[in-house]
Amino acid sequence: MAGVTLSNVNPSLGSTEAEMPDSEQWESTIHQQVVNSAYEIIKLKGYTSWAIGLSVSSIVAAIMHNSRQVFALSTNVKGIHGIEQEDVYLSLPCVVGANGLTHVIKQQLKESELGKLKASAQQLFEVQRGLDV
Repeated sequence: MAGVTLSNVNPSLGSTEAEMPDSEQWESTIHQQVVNSAYEIIKLKGYTSWAIGLSVSSIVAAIMHNSRQVFALSTNVKGIHGIEQEDVYLSLPCVVGANGLTHVIKQQLKESELGKLKASAQQLFEVQRGLDV
């Protein structure tokens, strides 16, 4: 949140090392719950449109009130975190105000996280190149 990683709050979070066990069970429990939450909402409600509408409302309010709030938004990532692919968009923490997206918050990523982010960008780039437009 705002550049502070969860591992700064709890250094063992997500750890697979025996000498520093993850008491929060990030990988096995919390991470999977986050990944599966949308499917759970769809299973229980049949749709997620309220969440989408509320998210759009919050973003528009931030623009109208120039509150410069941070949202996870899809943005062009060329030049961010060493990603060099053209026209690849990923969700990153972005500051939004009256002028729209003003800047992307630079995250402090571990090498493994940076590798996953670059792999996501590369995978999207490959899919886009394969589209018959």
